[in-house]
Amino acid sequence: MTEAPALELRDLRTEFPVRGGVLRAVDGVSLRVERGRILGLVGESGSGKSVTGFSIIGLVEPPGRVVGGTVLLEGREISGLPPAAMRRLRGARVAMVFQDPLMTLNPVLKVGTQMAAAVRAHDRVSQRAALDRARDALAIVGIPSPAERLEAYPHQLSGGMRQRVAIATALLHRPAAIIADEPTTALDVSIQGQILAEVRRLADETGTAFLWITHDLAVVSSLADDVCVMYAGRVVERGPAARVIAAPRHPYTAALIGSMPTGHEPGARLPQLVSGSPPREADGRPDPGCSFRTRCPRAAPDCARPPPEVYFGEGQLALCHHPLGAPS
Repeated sequence: MTEAPALELRDLRTEFPVRGGVLRAVDGVSLRVERGRILGLVGESGSGKSVTGFSIIGLVEPPGRVVGGTVLLEGREISGLPPAAMRRLRGARVAMVFQDPLMTLNPVLKVGTQMAAAVRAHDRVSQRAALDRARDALAIVGIPSPAERLEAYPHQLSGGMRQRVAIATALLHRPAAIIADEPTTALDVSIQGQILAEVRRLADETGTAFLWITHDLAVVSSLADDVCVMYAGRVVERGPAARVIAAPRHPYTAALIGSMPTGHEPGARLPQLVSGSPPREADGRPDPGCSFRTRCPRAAPDCARPPPEVYFGEGQLALCHHPLGAPS
């Protein structure tokens, strides 16, 4: 019997009411993250990446709401669970790491106090046992002198150290999946590299699956096994990260890669992604066509129709009427 993926989304849809109609922030997203693998969810700001993460874990704030689709955690459907049941899962079997660790850490409580509380929220153990587990988690993410760090307040730690504490807290219960929402964006490049290396090691050694939300394709290329590229609430390309980055098939993916500094001569002018901005339909009428067509250099009249899934082998596919290259 095939083992269920750690995390799977099927046609997930999340909407926000706005003046004049409805904004579809997540519009039919489907993806899966296998145990011990890292899936990069990438796209420019406003593409729906973070809302996808919040939708999975039940943190979409009203008046926004998940209006359709299925979220499966270890093969069990968790979409639509009552709030109390979701709270029992959150932190235990699925956890989230935010871009700003101060969203996770209380500035007036010691690190050890907070981490022990996170342990005891799900497990009936003594305070001493909870602190021991917290200390071990800090050591796992590469924090030196972990016993001393338990006695520190968040403001006494560097930004990189606070982010490691946030990741360690997410790992306390060895969850099936961790959703990481741009957790290294604000960090120094050298610190970022250290954390990415630790995350790669953790996925390999613990079997925890990571959904790594980012706008940075350089991070995806060095960290992720697989990638999903989002645009205007939809996944427009997915496949093995190395294959997608080496040979993008969707024009939007190619534009994203073309705007990266890597691959251009120092001092050369970087190309713009594409003129214009993502659509913001809010009239309540879903647009069945390709959302990228108003900015796409390959757009044609048939792009007003729903784009087909075009397969290129080895798990790579693009939703596009006119993809780059011929399918295998």
